[in-house]
Amino acid sequence: MNLQLNNNIALITGGSAGIGLAVAEALAGEGVHLALCARNEARLQREAKRLQSTFGVKVLPLKADVSQAEDIRTLMADLEAAFGGVDILINNAGTGSDETIAEASDEKWQYYWDLHLMAAVRLSRACMPLMKARGGGVILNNASICARQPLYYEPIYNTTKAALLMFGKCLAHEAIKHNIRVNTINPGLILTPDWIKTATALGQREGLTAQEYLDRLAKSYTPIGRFATPEELAHFFVFLCSPLASYCVGGSYYVDGGWLNVVN
Repeated sequence: MNLQLNNNIALITGGSAGIGLAVAEALAGEGVHLALCARNEARLQREAKRLQSTFGVKVLPLKADVSQAEDIRTLMADLEAAFGGVDILINNAGTGSDETIAEASDEKWQYYWDLHLMAAVRLSRACMPLMKARGGGVILNNASICARQPLYYEPIYNTTKAALLMFGKCLAHEAIKHNIRVNTINPGLILTPDWIKTATALGQREGLTAQEYLDRLAKSYTPIGRFATPEELAHFFVFLCSPLASYCVGGSYYVDGGWLNVVN
C-alpha cells in the first residue's frame, strides 16, 4: 500500500528510543525526512546516523528537553533553518511517574505538566503556521490508556495524559479549518525501555524479576495476554499520518490489546 508520505517532513519528540524511535523508523521506511528530538545526545546522534544510512532520508538530530520552552524555541529555529517547514508533528516525549498525591511535590507535578501537556501545546502552536504554509499537516499526540483507565501508582502521569487527551480534541476542532488533522493515540502495554525500568522497580517490591512482573501484568490486564512491540504501535501512527486517513479528525484511538474495559 502506498501511504503517500514520500518526502514529507516529520518532527518526533522522544525520537531516539522506544515508541518514538519505532515511529521514526516506520516513517523513514515511507520516505519521510525526520527531525528527531531527544535529551540523550549520544544516542540521538547514533540513531540519526543509522536511520539516514538505512533509509536514505534526511535526519536532523535535535538535542532538547521539551519540558523547557526555550529548548522548544531553539529546536524550532533549527528545524526551520534545515527543512524550511514541517508536515507531521508527533508529540511523543513522556515518561511514567511513581508517587502518591499526598506526598508528591509541586515541582514534580509541574515537570510532568510541562513535559506531557505544555510541550504539545508549544510545539503545536509553533508548527501550525509552518503546516498552513504547506497546505496542511498532521499532529499526533501520544497519550495513554491511563488517560481513561488509570494505573493508581502514577497519579501525575494519569492526570497529565488525560489533559493531553483533551488538548488534542480541542486542537482538532481549531486546526481542521487549516487542513491540519489532529488525533490522539492511547497505547496500552508497549514494551519500551521505560516499562522495563518501571517493572524492575515495582517487581523488586514484590520479589519478582522485571520479566515476571511484565508477564503477570500482561496476563492480568489484556485479553491478548502480552505486551506489544513498539513496531506494532508504530504502524498505526504511520497510517494516521497518511492522507489515506483523511477523515480521521479529533479521534482518540486505543491500541491496547483489549485492555480498555469500557465501550469507547
